[in-house]
Amino acid sequence: MTLQINVGRKCNQACRHCHVDAAPWRTEMMDAATAELVCHWIGQHRPATVDITGGAPEINPHFRQLVQAARAAGAHVIDRNNLTIIEEPGYDWLPDFLASHHVEVVASLPCYLPDNVARQRGQGVFEKSITALRKLNAVGYGTRLPLNLVYNPIGPTLPPGQAELQADFKEALMRDHGICFTQLYTLTNQPIARFAEDLQRQDKLEEYLALLRDSFNPASVASLMCRTTLSVGYRGELYDCDFNQMLDLRIGNGHAPFLWDITPETLRGRPVLTGQHCFACTAGHGSSCTGALTEMAPASLAAG
Repeated sequence: MTLQINVGRKCNQACRHCHVDAAPWRTEMMDAATAELVCHWIGQHRPATVDITGGAPEINPHFRQLVQAARAAGAHVIDRNNLTIIEEPGYDWLPDFLASHHVEVVASLPCYLPDNVARQRGQGVFEKSITALRKLNAVGYGTRLPLNLVYNPIGPTLPPGQAELQADFKEALMRDHGICFTQLYTLTNQPIARFAEDLQRQDKLEEYLALLRDSFNPASVASLMCRTTLSVGYRGELYDCDFNQMLDLRIGNGHAPFLWDITPETLRGRPVLTGQHCFACTAGHGSSCTGALTEMAPASLAAG
């Protein structure tokens, strides 16, 4: 089982595609009491993977505590890192801390071209991201430690094939910047929060929803992350995935228990709450927090 913990909405960026609506002005953050309860649950139930996300999760003052508790419990730990946080004042400790605890870094880099990154994430983000990647490479990420990059399409389209795009990323980042990484994850933009609002302003939301429905790939269903992941909100409440969390679709149809009220066994066989946004995870090659779910796209999409 993967325990994915969203420690808050505060971030040093405000990206156009962000399904969390994270931004520097957000104040929702996991507090000390909740972090302590989450750490105790991890030590007691020992999930195989603890996936820490946000916002920029490193901004939460209890980030290091969560990492240390998860590693002490034998969990594989993932940090969902936006890269530019490493360049913020007061966060120069991050590369060494992550490396010393053998944390997998999953880092956002929507393109290897500066202009495309600026369109989605703001001016100067690409340059800061490259500097941060060099610092991660310097402590062993991309070689002895896993450094995985995340690609999101800039607009209302599906990601291309993951393997082909990974080859392009690896060639471009090594050639132009001397940067190496482990894998590329392609993620489909979720039609919720800031991205959905952007599409509505362009009168393209219904068109995008139709694209997701029409691109449904049944081969992706068996590997959907909601089948093996438990999502925890910053207050400790439970969801089937981080996307449901942003829509407040709680386990139990609004009567969700908190993490410390359940054991993994009590959730077995429970149906997953779904909505139209779920088509984003099943469209094309499929999409999850670990990238594409299948090498094959639906025949109709491939033909198009």
